[in-house]
Amino acid sequence: MQFHQNGFRTGDPSVKDAAVAPTPRDRLPEEVDVLIVGCGPAGLTLAAQLAAFPDIRTCIVDQKPGPLELGQADGVACRTMEMFNAFGFAEQVLRESYWVNETTFWKPDPAERQNITRSGRVQDTEDGLSEFPHVILNQARVHDMYLEVMRNAPTRLEPFYERKLLDVTVDRAAAGDDGAFPAMARFDHNGVAETVRARYVVGCDGARSAVRKSMGLELKGDSANQAWGVVDVLAVTDFPDIRFKSLIQSADAGSIVIIPREGGHLVRLYIEMDELGAGERVAGRKITSDDVLNKARQILHPHTLDVKEIAWWSVYEIGQRLCDRFDDVPAEEKGRRRPRIFIAGDACHTHSPKAGQGMNVSMQDAFNLGWKLAAVLRGQARPELLDTYSAERQTIASELIDFDREWASILSAPVKSDDNPDGIDPAETQAYYVRSGRYTAGTATHYGPSIITGAQGHQHLATGFTIGMRFHSVPVIRLADARPMHLGHAAAADGRWRIYAFADAADPTGDSAIRRLCAFLAESADSPVRRFTPPGADTDGVIDVRAVFQQRHRDLEIGRMPGFLLPATGRLGLRDYEKMFCADPASDIFDLRGIDRARGCMVVVRPDQYVATVLPLDAHAALSAFFAGFMSPPA
Repeated sequence: MQFHQNGFRTGDPSVKDAAVAPTPRDRLPEEVDVLIVGCGPAGLTLAAQLAAFPDIRTCIVDQKPGPLELGQADGVACRTMEMFNAFGFAEQVLRESYWVNETTFWKPDPAERQNITRSGRVQDTEDGLSEFPHVILNQARVHDMYLEVMRNAPTRLEPFYERKLLDVTVDRAAAGDDGAFPAMARFDHNGVAETVRARYVVGCDGARSAVRKSMGLELKGDSANQAWGVVDVLAVTDFPDIRFKSLIQSADAGSIVIIPREGGHLVRLYIEMDELGAGERVAGRKITSDDVLNKARQILHPHTLDVKEIAWWSVYEIGQRLCDRFDDVPAEEKGRRRPRIFIAGDACHTHSPKAGQGMNVSMQDAFNLGWKLAAVLRGQARPELLDTYSAERQTIASELIDFDREWASILSAPVKSDDNPDGIDPAETQAYYVRSGRYTAGTATHYGPSIITGAQGHQHLATGFTIGMRFHSVPVIRLADARPMHLGHAAAADGRWRIYAFADAADPTGDSAIRRLCAFLAESADSPVRRFTPPGADTDGVIDVRAVFQQRHRDLEIGRMPGFLLPATGRLGLRDYEKMFCADPASDIFDLRGIDRARGCMVVVRPDQYVATVLPLDAHAALSAFFAGFMSPPA
């Protein structure tokens, strides 16, 4: 984090200077740029991202009376931790959370099948997959951290609670007008009607989404006719793996997934209950918490479970449902009409919680959408950028549905035995879990070619930075102060594009491809940095360029580096010394990510941390053409 650019001040540097007047809290604003409905993980991710922009008026509304106090979701994938780092609270999550380091597997004891025995143990995520672990933390704490980011942002954004959305309508005649507020949302606030007009509305209001219903969309799918119970308990047990994530398959009683929770004592149990009849709903069974715990004890036999306190419990039906699209533009009108309403998270895809993907994928929906809305609203990108949201995220959600259906069926299937040769072998369950590790870690997302994701023509220059996949960070040494750090941690959730320029083998202080690139970016009229940065803004205000050199940091003099990499910043024109890095001898980024040492390359990274394209250092025209494909010069 850099601060003091605009003068010295004391206090917490994470609290930004307020840039707008406080919003009155007695009534919803009449007009906003973005209206977010729902304060779940998707809504708060989007709000936290948009709160960084003082020139965007954002309003977030929820029908609950206040912030969430006890969350249902708890798994935080490695990829989500990378995103949290961009928002500035990954370290706090690491400090509070349970770390899933290993997962154990239990099966029926061959000698006494009514008992269970440990059948395997695996490392939860493979080495080198991410610099962050898979962790467990109460969803309500994640919400708290997002709310803190919003309160500390220049806009001092706070949610409006106790507002029930009635409907959303769009004036189609005004939908193509950049200056219009074509969407109108009506709310009920304790019997008082309120209306908000917005340029864009985003429904993050859950599986029963009123925004989705206003769009005329529905969740399509089916139920697996299987009931599961979930319970958070403080308990005393002789089950030895109670502090490991554990998958337990019994002979006849069903399965349990054990998820240890933060704090050293709390544990969550996902417990397979009974099959449901065709069309039957779990509410009709009138299942009690005692029923859930008694089933858990049957599965854990011969181990005991003495529950001292239940923190929360529920029962649910397994089902996978998905919307055909995530915006309000029908397929036949794509490209001819601008989307004005979007949905994210459970509003457009629902699934079982056992894969730990619901909250994670919902937040990634919002992270994908937030920077795109900001870019269009700020005039940095053309409206067609917004079409990529539904195209990208609906595909990812569809993949999640397929994975969840298969994983849920494996966990619910009877165990293979002499009496049931068609059952699932516990070894197959463990093998599938290991094979799916990158998917459950959130690192398998791969966006296809589009206006913001280029072709694979130069992938060979950086084989470890796959185009369309997340920027996989590596430790480097910062040149100016020899600080060891992760290269990916230099990027915040601030809506900026990144160009990581990996230097060629030539001396960067002499004639080299990296120096010629810097000269092009600084001086050419075709430079995307010059073309798309507003007058008076910092050089890196839209596109942040950083260089990584092959030489060791002690072998380079910062004063002899290209001036473009030492830009002036802030009101005082101070020098930014944090644009240059060197390979870390202990983990050389050129080797680890397959970067061509002779030629070097540019890795262009989207604001949501996904690799947009890889280009040679001398591909100046191709770089210009890429950004010109969707960005708009400042008015």
